[in-house]
Amino acid sequence: MKLPRDVSGDELAALLRGYRYESTRQTGSHVRLTRTAEGQEHHVTVPRHDPLRVGTLSAILNDVAVHLGLERAELASKLFQR
Repeated sequence: MKLPRDVSGDELAALLRGYRYESTRQTGSHVRLTRTAEGQEHHVTVPRHDPLRVGTLSAILNDVAVHLGLERAELASKLFQR
């Protein structure tokens, strides 16, 4: 799946909340999301830029997909069903 080119950092953070990621802190224009499951924490930092660069979006999705045990394309299709 081709990644969307118009996703903002705030929009991505909102979409990741569906996977139980919560905003734990913000420093400048970056927000840190944390997911706690089975005693393990996973942190991902999302820049609040509009739009996110494709490489940045890809790297964040790769990190989240590995943690969730999904393929990146599968995660992207679930997040960006438009």
